[in-house]
Amino acid sequence: MTQIRTVEMHAGGEPVRIVVEGYPPIEGETILDKRRFAREHLDHLRRMLIFEPRGHADMYGAILVEPDHPEADLAVLFIHNEGYSTMCGHATIALGRWAVGAGLVERQEPETPVAIQVPAGLVRAIVEVADGRTGRTRFESVPAFLAATAEVEVPGFGRVPVDVAYGGAFYAFAPAAAIGLDLKESPVADLVAGAWAITRAVAGSVRIEHPDDPDLGFLYGTILTDGADEWSPEPTVNICVFADRQVDRSPTGSGVTARIAIQHARGQIAMGQERTFESIIGTHFTGKALRETTVGEHPAVVVEVAGTAHYTGEAVFTVEEDDGLEPFLVR
Repeated sequence: MTQIRTVEMHAGGEPVRIVVEGYPPIEGETILDKRRFAREHLDHLRRMLIFEPRGHADMYGAILVEPDHPEADLAVLFIHNEGYSTMCGHATIALGRWAVGAGLVERQEPETPVAIQVPAGLVRAIVEVADGRTGRTRFESVPAFLAATAEVEVPGFGRVPVDVAYGGAFYAFAPAAAIGLDLKESPVADLVAGAWAITRAVAGSVRIEHPDDPDLGFLYGTILTDGADEWSPEPTVNICVFADRQVDRSPTGSGVTARIAIQHARGQIAMGQERTFESIIGTHFTGKALRETTVGEHPAVVVEVAGTAHYTGEAVFTVEEDDGLEPFLVR
């Protein structure tokens, strides 16, 4: 009988299923090697944890692996309904708090640093600690950049202006109004259909490449925004539809990173100027550009994202030997 133990959390409403025991060894010299190994040899376990009857179409998870970066306190692979992500901000926020609580790093007050290796690189998180209790987490992203600006033909919606930006993963960005939708008023099903149509159109017409590694060069999803890109003290709302039409309940940490990169490239936000980002369920992350850098030939910024994660429980998931039901998804 297969048994896998997890700690269950959420950050901004988006679930994080952290695998802490029971997963087979994941081979590979580098974390990207391990990502390939898991995809090619252990994908039945991802499906078991993410798909029904133990998960659902919008479940998200993280698998602990041995780090190969000398400065990392831990390393993780991210899993979702389509496969294996390269970066996840909401999960990083949860993992930072979990790592301190689980004793993987020495607890320090008022802040405890946690270095987390993800497939996109090394992410440095800071967890607030007061009176022994962990709280809000912020992290410095991998370098983020605006990769392309284009106008694409989207079936059913016509020509749509999009930005493609990297925040640990590549996203297409478009204002919801450009496809006749409203983030506050339109049904979520309509937003998902519109974002998915943009993802397919951009993936088929815009070249996606990362200068550091070809494994990072793919379009992860589309983020529809309220169009409020000029800095304001008021929150700006967005919805991220990623992987196989998966809907992020949080403001999306890697998406916040990429949106800050776009806004900084356009002069819409100053260095160090904090912006609040709101999800479709009303939760918030903040983001700000900390410093400029480059990625290949792309001007880039390192972005700090902050939010709060909470525990929701623990679980031991089992597969009995006579259970012939294949994991499945129902939308």
